[in-house]
Amino acid sequence: MSLAELTDEQREIRDMARRFADERIAPQAAGWDREHTFPRELFSEMGDLGLMGICVPEAYGGAGADYLSYVLVMEELSRADAGVGVTLAVHLGAGMLPILDWATEEQKQRVLPPLASGEELCAFALTEPEAGSDASALRTKAVVGEDGSARITGGKQWITNGSYASTFTVFAKAAEGITAYLVRGDAEGFAVTREEEKMGLNSSSTADIVLEDTPGELLGTAGKGMRIALKTLDGGRIGIGAQAVGIAQAALELATSYAKERVAFGGPIGRFQAIQHKLADMQTEIEAARALVWRAARLKDAGLPHTIEGAQAKLFASGVARRQTGEAIQVLGGYGYTKEFPAERFYRDAKITEIYEGTSEIQRLVIARGLLGDVARG
Repeated sequence: MSLAELTDEQREIRDMARRFADERIAPQAAGWDREHTFPRELFSEMGDLGLMGICVPEAYGGAGADYLSYVLVMEELSRADAGVGVTLAVHLGAGMLPILDWATEEQKQRVLPPLASGEELCAFALTEPEAGSDASALRTKAVVGEDGSARITGGKQWITNGSYASTFTVFAKAAEGITAYLVRGDAEGFAVTREEEKMGLNSSSTADIVLEDTPGELLGTAGKGMRIALKTLDGGRIGIGAQAVGIAQAALELATSYAKERVAFGGPIGRFQAIQHKLADMQTEIEAARALVWRAARLKDAGLPHTIEGAQAKLFASGVARRQTGEAIQVLGGYGYTKEFPAERFYRDAKITEIYEGTSEIQRLVIARGLLGDVARG
């Protein structure tokens, strides 16, 4: 996709995010990955730049940009470090936006400004040990008292930002059905029980949490939690698609640079047709993935349906990221398999984009049901 398609504001936001990524993130990324460091101070800096609430209205402390601008930021940050990218994706896309869509005005005025500033982080707590793709199978329960207050008991798994978030959107079964609640990380009965050791995204936090008679504040309408979750995932998939494009773009830039500099058989390896074909295929697939992501983002900005388009964007972009980070390793040869170059980190980080925010298999179901309707549901 051409930058000429962007507005002046969108280009300025993209350029700012790119400079920040190149100057503050990329030089640190290998160390964060190696040491499993969560760069908490970085998100305060991003808040100062308006990136932590880029598409949140100014009335709630955000920058007031559109969703495509958020997608551009996601790509640039993920190009430097996908762990930083997913921290923002969950904080903003899965965390703040459902609050913006479903909270009361009082809740929005109270909860969103410290999140938009980067002073606090947000998390989305849906997944459980036996409720992943089948989110309706969750076991966490909420009991609502006569005064309307809710007490939540259960456990959640693989919660991005879990060890550092202050506000959690927690989904639980109540008398009316699955319901969404806002829960504070310092609330009574709330605890982080484990920080997951992962294959990649080592600069992000992925934690298990438990709630034992923990107070929760209703988000939206009781019994409408699954609707909130599914709408959130519709948009979240676009953000993860952008993350995948950023990872793949980083791999392409590395492979291209290496092909120009690596000398074999009397000259740069970039003169060999086999290498040229790899680079051409990489760039073509990345541009196609970017086009799908931008299309889905524009539909969301326009208030139009984007469930299928978001699923298509994530399905294709995540596959591109996995395949083309592997091709980058192939271009680098033995060096690609070492930690001297970041190709192996890109490869490890790319795989998860085919899993979280709905696996590739789930995306195919979403797309097929759009084509077949009730027939696909049996």
